[in-house]
Amino acid sequence: MTDTATLTSESGTPLIKVAEKTTTPSADNKAKVIKVDKKAVRKAQNEAYLANSNVAAFLKAIAQAEGGGYDFMYGAIKGKKNDKWRFSDYSKHPGPGYDGKTSAAGMYQINLVTWRDMGGRMGLTDFSPHTQDLIAVEIFRAQKAIEAIVDGDLETALSRCSGRWAALPQGKGKPGRYKQPYAKYEDFAGYYTSNGGTIK
Repeated sequence: MTDTATLTSESGTPLIKVAEKTTTPSADNKAKVIKVDKKAVRKAQNEAYLANSNVAAFLKAIAQAEGGGYDFMYGAIKGKKNDKWRFSDYSKHPGPGYDGKTSAAGMYQINLVTWRDMGGRMGLTDFSPHTQDLIAVEIFRAQKAIEAIVDGDLETALSRCSGRWAALPQGKGKPGRYKQPYAKYEDFAGYYTSNGGTIK
């Protein structure tokens, strides 16, 4: 018997069940269960989250706040021509930027350790734009913010995600968590809603 289904919880969380097979070999009467590929399940769940309009809008707003691009290494400057701190090889994480130490890169400033950890949970080995999006969603889940984002609870989402992204405010009328430039809540919320996000 093979069962493949995608279910959704009351809160809208994708609950994905993939091809589980139970077989009974002719030489052995005991049923054997073939293990599910957990990394494929995780990736499929994150793909489903990417299709959610609030998740997509939140990603765009983070990208705006961080001021980066999918091809940015640490030190790249938006709008600068012939910027040597941009990369074109997406086959792997580009590594450290201009200071030789900081490895934050891409649209969401994902460092090398996070790429290995979060990407590894889904079996991802490249650093393509789509992989960067999937890893950002995995970070939302690690920060226990994905439900808040899906529900349009911007205050909770920002409070939980501001620990990972220095450019995010902690909420309405609150600064970022670190002594670095950050987007004001009103600006973040405005960009989020202009890209289709809803606030409850």
